[in-house]
Amino acid sequence: MNVSITVNGKNYTHDIEPRINLAQYLRETLDLTGTHIGCDTSGCGACTITMNGDAVKACTILAVQADGSEITTIEGMAQNGEMHPIQAAFKEKHGLQCGFCTPGMVMMAVDILKNNPNPSEEEIRHGLEGNFCRCTGYHNIVKSIQHAAKTLND
Repeated sequence: MNVSITVNGKNYTHDIEPRINLAQYLRETLDLTGTHIGCDTSGCGACTITMNGDAVKACTILAVQADGSEITTIEGMAQNGEMHPIQAAFKEKHGLQCGFCTPGMVMMAVDILKNNPNPSEEEIRHGLEGNFCRCTGYHNIVKSIQHAAKTLND
C-alpha cells in the first residue's frame, strides 16, 4: 500500500506492506531509531511519538493508519542543533539512566505539558502511567518534567 506521512516536518511517500506498524516504519524504512520498541503491546511506552499533536504508541498503529498524518519523533525535537527544553530538562535533572525509555518519556512529557502547562507532581505521575522505566524510579523524570514546565512558562 502507498502511504504519505509527514515525519519531523519532512514528507515521505512509500509503498509498504499493510501489516507493518508505525514503529517499524519509522525505524526500518526511515531509519529513525530513536523510537524504541520494548514490548510490542503498548505496555511500556518506549515507542511513544506524537501523531497530529497527540501522544500515541507507535507499536499499536499500523503505518497505513498514519497515512496523511503529521508525526514527530524524538529526532524531530531538537531545532537548529539546540535541544528542545524538555530534552534539556531531562539532561539537567538526570531524568535518564540507561536511556531506553527516555525518547518515549520525552514525547509523553510533550503531551503532558501541551495539555497542562503547569502540572502537579501527581498529574505528571498520572500522565506517565503508560510509560515504564526500570532504572530511575521516576523521581528524576518527574523533576525533569517539572523543570521543563518552568522553563517553558518563563
